[in-house]
Amino acid sequence: MGELSYADVQAAVARIAGRVREVGVVRADDIAADGGCAELFFALEFLQHTGTFKARGAQNFLLAHREAGTLPEVGVTIASGGNAGLACAWAAKEQGVPATVFLPANAPQVKVRRLRGYGADVRLVGTEYAEALAACSEFAAATGALTSHAYDHPHIAAGAGTLMIELHARIPDLDTVVVAVGGGGLFAGVAAAARQVGVRTVAVEPENCRALNAALAAGRPVDVPLDSVAADSLGARRVSEMALAAAQHHQASSVLVSDAAIVRARQLLWDDYRLAVEHAAGTALAGVLGPTGYRPRDGEKICVVLCGANTNPADLAG
Repeated sequence: MGELSYADVQAAVARIAGRVREVGVVRADDIAADGGCAELFFALEFLQHTGTFKARGAQNFLLAHREAGTLPEVGVTIASGGNAGLACAWAAKEQGVPATVFLPANAPQVKVRRLRGYGADVRLVGTEYAEALAACSEFAAATGALTSHAYDHPHIAAGAGTLMIELHARIPDLDTVVVAVGGGGLFAGVAAAARQVGVRTVAVEPENCRALNAALAAGRPVDVPLDSVAADSLGARRVSEMALAAAQHHQASSVLVSDAAIVRARQLLWDDYRLAVEHAAGTALAGVLGPTGYRPRDGEKICVVLCGANTNPADLAG
């Protein structure tokens, strides 16, 4: 799969205009930087439909297939009980086509209820994601349903990249955008758009959930173990080829943060800003606050993408 282009992201902007919520941007506090301090902004993408940026890619994916005449009447199918599944089910409902979502039988009931609330046909299969994925593939082969993916598709990544177009419109002199990385769909899309306007992209991953960082070291996507407090949303075993290609540009960098730093950053977002978000958002913020993260320069303008509203706030005290 080739590298995602800026034209791909521009096409997604035109396609999904008016169908997703434009990202809100707020000025946060200054943070320490080499030689002084940097200006910190938050992109409030957790306010997006279904709580994550994945709504952008899901809409773009279905609309692109509708334009091409390849969106079947039987609809779309996906194996995911997480944010990608929710986004797929929501987008299918918006487009008036069926969504069949496969997930393990032990998936949390709250996710099952939310999926059904979007009108999805939920199929519970086995006890592991691999079993749900196999059943999804069999269903697609038997029915002709369109198979969606959580992150590894150009339309999915390009849809996610529309976020960067909106950010640049709001902060024209932005220097750096910071995103948490799982499979790399958001990163690939954002980096493609960011390069075009001279903005640096920082990819942040948990130390023990590092598909992109490991791919950079190996020169190719490789399987990695998953052991992080943020693995529920960033737990991709292998990063996409698109994300690796984006990370190999000089305007991109990869940093790793500890689970302890992720938890602290997520707690800080609640304590200081009253934002209850997923650990993925804490991961992104830890990327500019933690000792192992990106070190900004004095006067640099940095925007951290806060994504993921599908969390249990019970562990946020105070």
